[in-house]
Amino acid sequence: MNYFYFNLKKNIILRNQYNIMKYLSPLEMMYKWETEKPNEIYLNQPINGIWHNWTYKEVMLEVRKMASYIKSLNLKENSKIAILSKNCAHWIMSDLAIMMSGHVSVPLYPNLSSNMLNKILTHSESQILFVGKLDNFDNMKAGIPKSINCITYPYHSQKYPKWDELTNCIDPINENVIKTLKKWSGKLIEPKYTKNISSSKIKSKIFEIATLPQNRVSRLKRLMSSKKIVRILESHNSLTGLIIENLKIQKNNNFIEFDGMWSSSLTDSATKGKPDNSSLDFSARISSLNDMMDVTTKPLVFDADNGGQIEHLSFLVRSLERSGVSAMIIEDKIGLKKNSLFKNQTGAKQDKPEIFAKKIKKICKTRQSKDFMVIARIESFILGKGLKDALKRAEIYSKAGADGILIHSKEKTPKEIFSFAKKFKKSKYFIPLVAVPSTYSKVYEKELIKNNFKIVIYANHMLRAAYPAMIDTAKKILKNSRSFETEKKIISIKKIINLISND
Repeated sequence: MNYFYFNLKKNIILRNQYNIMKYLSPLEMMYKWETEKPNEIYLNQPINGIWHNWTYKEVMLEVRKMASYIKSLNLKENSKIAILSKNCAHWIMSDLAIMMSGHVSVPLYPNLSSNMLNKILTHSESQILFVGKLDNFDNMKAGIPKSINCITYPYHSQKYPKWDELTNCIDPINENVIKTLKKWSGKLIEPKYTKNISSSKIKSKIFEIATLPQNRVSRLKRLMSSKKIVRILESHNSLTGLIIENLKIQKNNNFIEFDGMWSSSLTDSATKGKPDNSSLDFSARISSLNDMMDVTTKPLVFDADNGGQIEHLSFLVRSLERSGVSAMIIEDKIGLKKNSLFKNQTGAKQDKPEIFAKKIKKICKTRQSKDFMVIARIESFILGKGLKDALKRAEIYSKAGADGILIHSKEKTPKEIFSFAKKFKKSKYFIPLVAVPSTYSKVYEKELIKNNFKIVIYANHMLRAAYPAMIDTAKKILKNSRSFETEKKIISIKKIINLISND
């Protein structure tokens, strides 16, 4: 039976020699065919000289799985998703999955130049690119913007996440399906679970999906919308990242955990034996950051000091986004870096608020995703400028596009930051507040919540805990000329192996 399609007043008409029937979309037609003839061959394709066939049921299972994956990325409704491939079965599946997930397809000619490819992808604001079989992809791929995440079809060797890898361990999407099927008195076909599945492989694939940068960037904002306060703990290497990733305790019949990691300028420098005065450049810090991101899935907040020169911010922002960082915090102090917790701040200067606001605007302009947050750290209390100055700066920074305000203090009580929070709450520019209770450590999280703080960062405690423990262990070995006396206070080798095991 020959079918041909044409548009008429935004409806798709299915036409054949026997009848004319009107449906809303090709996707709804697929639902109908899946119900009426699930085991009939719909697509076939030669692969390495062998014909591969897909029934309607098999096609729709693939489509639902990919649609489920696309929806997990939390893209804006009607986002553009491009397809770059010669004609093939997965081209059609991609198009249907894009429709099912609520987005818009951008089909591309398979023989575009890299320059033309770049122009189309940029102009269309495509978020994802499906890549299939192509004759000259090596010359084309230079045109793919770094902000776009690529997915390759099975049977092709491009070094991108493969379709099968992303769909093997994800449940198919069912939303809108049941309602549509009822129109034709159909029923949902649920395939049986595959036998003898490897749980370790499932865990591995889920982990791969969770660590994709585009998935991680948005997690902090999602947590902020669902929790009273987001709890962040300092991580200075992959091992501390794994602790934050896996640690849970039961409290008041609930399991509680840390929601994310803080990459601290202070602890990053200290672990490398360097002073906290910007002697450790951003490239070295990002290298360490990537090591942590490789083994964790939780959101990470990056301490960017004052961000450096405004001309260099674009590079830093792009590097952080590519790594999957959820937020960067920049402070409004300038000059030679001096840690804010030092009592002596002689020589330390604060940037003019209007100039610092330009840095915020630069970051907002450069970032590819609005889920990537820029948080402005105000040093007015640290430098003795007082409440009035802090409030003025908070309004200017908020107006410039900051997604949050970190109000810093080195007092032993939270009195001055609570005073700031109370006043700033009344501002028309009020945005989420961040607290770093390094000196006022007696404050409870419930007090921070009551005073409108949305994020709390425990900024250096993992390193501060590790150092005395390492000194004590080293002393015991020296004193006793053996290591036996240390065994009661150190973790077993077995636990270390289990912590970092891939099994």
